[in-house]
Amino acid sequence: MSQKIVLIDGHSILNRAFYGLPDLTNSEGLHTNAVYGFLTILFKILEEETPDYLTVAFDVHAPTFRHEMYADYKGTRKPMAEELRQQVPVMKEVLKAMGIKTIECAGLEADDLLGTLSRRCESEGMEVSVISGDRDLLQLATEHVKIRIPKTKQGRTEVEDYYAEDVKEKYQVTPSEFIDLKALMGDSSDNIPGVPGIGEKTATKIITEYHSIENAHEHADEIKPPRASSAMKEHWDLAVMSKELATINVHADFPYELSEAKLENIYTEEAYAYFQKLQFKNLLSRFDVKAPANQIEDFFTEITDRKKAEEILDKAAGAACIGACIFKDTEQVLPLFADQAELGGIGISFSPEDTYCIRTGEKISASWLLEQLSRIAGTTSRFSVFDLKADLPYLQIKKEENCFDMAVAAYLLDPLKSHYDYEDVAREHLGLMIEDKSELYIKVCYEAYTAREASDILMKRLEEAQMDRLFMEIEMPLVFTLFDMEQNGVKINSGALKEYGDQLAVHISMLEQEIYDAAGETFNINSPKQLGVILFEKLKIPGGKKTKTGYSTAADVLEKLAPDYPVIAKVLEYRQYAKLKSTYADGLANFIADDGRIHGKFNQTITATGRISSTEPNLQNIPVRTELGRMIRKVFVPEDGCVFVDADYSQIELRVLAHCSGDAHLIEAYREAKDIHRITASQVFHIPFEEVTDQQRRNAKAVNFGIVYGISSFGLSQDLSITRKEAAKYIDDYFHTYPGIKTFLDDAVTHAKEQGYVVTLFGRRRPVPELSSSNFMQRSFGERVAMNSPIQGTAADIIKIAMTSVNHRLKEEKLDSRLVLQVHDELLIEARKTEVEQVEKILREEMEHAASLDVPLEIDMHTGDNWYEAK
Repeated sequence: MSQKIVLIDGHSILNRAFYGLPDLTNSEGLHTNAVYGFLTILFKILEEETPDYLTVAFDVHAPTFRHEMYADYKGTRKPMAEELRQQVPVMKEVLKAMGIKTIECAGLEADDLLGTLSRRCESEGMEVSVISGDRDLLQLATEHVKIRIPKTKQGRTEVEDYYAEDVKEKYQVTPSEFIDLKALMGDSSDNIPGVPGIGEKTATKIITEYHSIENAHEHADEIKPPRASSAMKEHWDLAVMSKELATINVHADFPYELSEAKLENIYTEEAYAYFQKLQFKNLLSRFDVKAPANQIEDFFTEITDRKKAEEILDKAAGAACIGACIFKDTEQVLPLFADQAELGGIGISFSPEDTYCIRTGEKISASWLLEQLSRIAGTTSRFSVFDLKADLPYLQIKKEENCFDMAVAAYLLDPLKSHYDYEDVAREHLGLMIEDKSELYIKVCYEAYTAREASDILMKRLEEAQMDRLFMEIEMPLVFTLFDMEQNGVKINSGALKEYGDQLAVHISMLEQEIYDAAGETFNINSPKQLGVILFEKLKIPGGKKTKTGYSTAADVLEKLAPDYPVIAKVLEYRQYAKLKSTYADGLANFIADDGRIHGKFNQTITATGRISSTEPNLQNIPVRTELGRMIRKVFVPEDGCVFVDADYSQIELRVLAHCSGDAHLIEAYREAKDIHRITASQVFHIPFEEVTDQQRRNAKAVNFGIVYGISSFGLSQDLSITRKEAAKYIDDYFHTYPGIKTFLDDAVTHAKEQGYVVTLFGRRRPVPELSSSNFMQRSFGERVAMNSPIQGTAADIIKIAMTSVNHRLKEEKLDSRLVLQVHDELLIEARKTEVEQVEKILREEMEHAASLDVPLEIDMHTGDNWYEAK
C-alpha cells in the first residue's frame, strides 16, 4: 500500500479560518480564532486521511515576485489584518510543539513549495493530499495528487476534493489548462488581472476549444464574440503575465528531508501547554497526557479526620491572608443534578506550605465546618475567595471590609472577558497550568491556593491602575448589597400574572386571524421565510429586501412599511404580544419560588462599562416603551403592610456628561433647573425658550441622549426620520452650542487610541481594543465606545454607590424596609407603610449625594401598591 503525505498551505488555511470564525481572544488579549480554526481543519483532515507524513508550508513575509510587473500589481493587495498577522508566529510555534514539519523559503511562495513537494512525492510513488483555500492549486491535481479545499461556515468545516478528473468535470478543463483559464478570466482574490472583457464563461469556451492561451492567440481572429477577439489581441501582455502569475513552480530547488515530516504523536506535553495558554479547552480532551506537575501540589493535602481538621483551622486563625473556597460533592451525583449536590467541604490556604481540602463526612459535618470557616474569616486581614456572593449563603461574615473577591478584582483589571475563574487567574498571574483531569481535592486546593497567592498580585495591579479605591470602596461593598437583594427577592402576584398572560393570548389569537385573513391563508407567522413570501410575493408589498435565505422580515425593515400596510403593522403588534407572553407572562412564572417571590441574580462582572446585569430572570429588560409592556409591572407587588417606593435618577448620564466635559452652557442649563431638552432646542435652533415646539424639544432630546452614545448623523437621521444632511447639521449645531462636549468626546477617543482604554470619574478602566482593528466598522464602534464608556461607566459607579449606601442605611436604622430591585438608574424599595417617610428621606439623601458633581443629582420618587403605580 502506498504511503501518503498531507501538504498544507499554512497562510491560506489560517486566512480561511480567520474570516470563517468569529473573533476569539485568550485572557492575555491574543487573537486566536485563526489558530483555533486551523487546528480544527487540521484534525479533520488527519482523521480522514491518516497520513504517514505531514508538512505545512508558509510564505516568507517578503517574497520575491515571479514577474517584473508582478511587484507593482501585487502591491495593490490589502495588507494582512493585524488580528491575523499576530497569529501567524503563534501558529508556527503550536505546530512546532506538536512536532509537525513546517517549511518556508525566501524567494519561493508557499504554493511553489507545495507544487514541488507534490511532484517529488508523487514521483516516489506516494499518494498526496494538498490542503489549501487557493483554487490556483487545482493545477497540481493528478490521479495521485488530490487537492482539498476547506470552507469554514458558521464554525463548521466542509471540504471539496479534486483529483484531475474532478477538475475536468467541474471546470471543463484539465488541471494544466486551468492555468490558462485563470490567465484569461483573472482572479481578484489571487491578484491575477486576467484579460479585460473576458469573463469565466467566455474564458472556459476559449480554453476548451484552443487548450492554451498561446494557441488561442494564434487564432485570435476566429475567437467569438468579437470583443473577446479584440481583447485577446489588445491585452496579450496581460494574458502572458497572468499565466505566469497563475503558474506554480513544480521544480523549485530547496532543501527538504522527507524523514523530518514523518507523522508521530502530535498530542505532546508541549502542545498541551500551548492549548491551555490559548484556552482551547474543548480541544484538550484529544490529549492523553498530563500537564507538567506543579511543585506546589506537593503541599496539597486532603483531610477527612475531625481532629486534624481542628488543628488546621486553629493554625489558620490569625493568618495575614486566607484563601478559601466552598465546594459541593459533585462526584456523588450525575452532572445534570450538580446543583442539588450536598456540600462537599472547603478548600483553605494560609501559607505556601499550608493548603488543604477538608471534606465533610461522618466525622466532619457541613454545619461545623462552615461555622469554623466563618470564625477564622473574621481573624484575618484578608479573606480571599472567588465569587464571594455565591459563598455568602453558607457563611456568617462579621468583617465585610476584610473580604477580597478575586473574580471582581480580575474583572476590574480586564472587563472584556466572559469569565473569571481560578484556572485563568492561576495561569495569568501565577504561571500555573492546572490539569483539567486533576482529582477533585487537587482542584479545590488550587482554588484556595490561587485565592491567597494571587490576591497580593491583583491588589498591586489594581493600585498600579489606580483602581484600588474603586475595588475596595465601591465594588466589594456592592457584593454584599447584591447578595441582600437576591435574598430579599420581589413578590409576584401570580394570579395577576396569569390574567395578564390570558389577556395577551386573546390578543395574539385575534391578531393571528386578522393576519391570516389579510394573507388569504394560514401560515407560520413566526417563520421569517414564510412571512417574507406572504408579504413580498403573494401580497406584492414593495420594499422587500432579499437575502440568501429569503426576504428580510427584521423589525427595521417592517417598521418602515407598517404605516402604509396594515397587515405589517399587525405583524409587528403580534410579535410584541408574543414576546411579552413568552418572556414575561410565561417566563416569569418559572422563576417564582415557594415563598411567592422571584430571587433573581444580579451580576457585577458581566458588562464592560461596569453596569450591573440581571439574570434568571432578566428583570432589567422589563418593557418601558409601550403601555402594554409597562403593564407587566402591575404583577410586582409588595408584602402586606408595605408599599413600593421607587426612586429614579433624572437624566444621570447627561448630568455626568455636563460635569465631565465642563461645558459651561450645559452646566448652567442644569443649574437653572429648567427643562434641559427645551433649553437645548432653544440654543441649538436659535429660538426663544418659550417658543420651542414639542417636536423641536423631541428632536433636541434625541440629540442630547444620542450624543452620550456617540450617535452618527446616519443614526440620528433614522431616529428622527430626517435626511442625513439635516441630522449632521443638528449635531454640528449642538457641538457649536456646547463646545466643551465636543472637546471632551474628541479627547476621550484620543486617550483611548494612545492608552488603549478610557477611564470613568471613579477610575474604572474600559479597554477599547476595537480602535486598533483593521476593520473600519470595528474602529468606528471603538470610537463610540470611547465616547460613551466614561459617561455610562461613571453613571454605573454612582448608582452602585447609592444602592450600597441606601442598603446600609436601611440596616443601620434597623428598618424592616428592604431594597428589592435595581434597574439601571432606578432603585425599588419594599417599604413598611409606617417607614415610608424615613425611606424616602434615605433615598433622597443617599442618591442625591452619591457623588459630588458640578451639576446637582436629582431623583424622581413615587410610591404605589405595585411597581407600575410606583413608577
